[in-house]
Amino acid sequence: STGKLSLLQKDITFFGHAIECRINAEDPSKDFLPSAGTVKTYNQPSGPGTRVDSCVFQGCKVPPYYDSLISKLIVQGSTRNECIMRMRRALHEYVIDGIKTTIPLHQAVLDQQEIIDGNYDIRWLENFVAQWVQEQPVKS
Repeated sequence: STGKLSLLQKDITFFGHAIECRINAEDPSKDFLPSAGTVKTYNQPSGPGTRVDSCVFQGCKVPPYYDSLISKLIVQGSTRNECIMRMRRALHEYVIDGIKTTIPLHQAVLDQQEIIDGNYDIRWLENFVAQWVQEQPVKS
C-alpha cells in the first residue's frame, strides 16, 4: 500500500549540531593495525546528548577477522562548541582496556584549534595523523 506522509519537506527544519566518533579496535600509531584481544575494562560514557552504539562489554573478545568498528559515540548539542565539549567529556569517560582503540586519536583531533574553529580541509586529517604518529612515545 502507498500512503502520504503527514509532513512536507518544507515543514522539516534542522537545528542543533551532532558529532560522531567511530571507535575502532585499531592502533592509530601503527598505521591503524587491527587490535584483537579481550576487553579487560569497559566503561562507556553517558550524560546529556550522549549516545553509544556498541556491542562491546567487559570480558568480550575482539577478533582480528572482521570490521574493526566496535562503537559509535554520538553527541548532540545546540551549538558546535557544545558538541565539541560534550565529545571531549565523553571520550575522556570512555574506557576500553585490553585492546588498542582510536580514542586517543579522536581526543587529539578535538584539541586542535583548526577543528575547534572549523578551519580545515579534506587533507587536514591525513596530515595531522602523520604528525601525531611521529609524536607518540615509542613503546617496547
